[in-house]
Order: sequence, then structure tokens, then C-alpha cells
Amino acid sequence: MYPPDLVKPMREDLTRNGFTELHTTEDVQAAMKKEGTTLMVVNSVCGCAARNARPAAVHAVLNGKKPDNIYTVFAGVDGEATDLARSFMVPFPPSSPSMALFKDGELVHMIERHHIEGRPAEMIAENLMDAFEEHAS
Repeated sequence: MYPPDLVKPMREDLTRNGFTELHTTEDVQAAMKKEGTTLMVVNSVCGCAARNARPAAVHAVLNGKKPDNIYTVFAGVDGEATDLARSFMVPFPPSSPSMALFKDGELVHMIERHHIEGRPAEMIAENLMDAFEEHAS
């Protein structure tokens, strides 16, 4: 587990832009029962989360159509919540960072770590915005 002071600014990259953090399995269960479209970002301390994933997620939700619900779990911090969130992303293997879009609880779009590493945030955001355009109301 990472120290709270270390991850606080990484959490805030998302929460100050409208993401709700899910810390417990109960939080994740409640979030996944919500109707409509749900974006789940698995946050991480790695460089590609800071450089690519978080900026892309923020850009995507602040521009154009956006999901009804936007959540985040933090890998390496909120272990049980992250594990449960990832269970909804099967058949994709666990990876962090990653982003999943659900519609009425069904996975409709997935961005894995290997889609994030080495790609500019703008490209990742565009991928997300295309998925929002297709699936969000």
C-alpha cells in the first residue's frame, strides 16, 4: 500500500474534475448498479498514469458528451475495491492504469495499460470521447 500523502495529488487529478473515488467493495457494488453509462478509471502511481491516463480521462469527461457516472479506484491503495472493479472488466486481464466504459452495468469499451503506454493523452482522450459518443446518452 502506498502512503496517503504520496497518492493524494494523484487522486486529486481525477476527483477535482468530477470523478468519485470508490474505496470499498460496497462503493463499487453500488456504482456498478447505477443505470446509464459509467466510466471506471483504475488509477495508478506509474508514469503512464500521470502522463497519459489521468490527463486523457479528464479531457474526455470535460469535453463533449460524457458518461452519466464517472468513478475511479486506486490500484495499490484500495485493493479490494480495485479487485472488484476489475472483476467487471473480465475478460480483460487486470492492468493499471486502465479505463472501462459500462452501459447499464455491461462492459462496452475497454482501454488497457498497453493502449495507454507510449500514446499521447490526446489520442487516448479521443478514443474515450468516441466511445462516449457511441454509448452515452
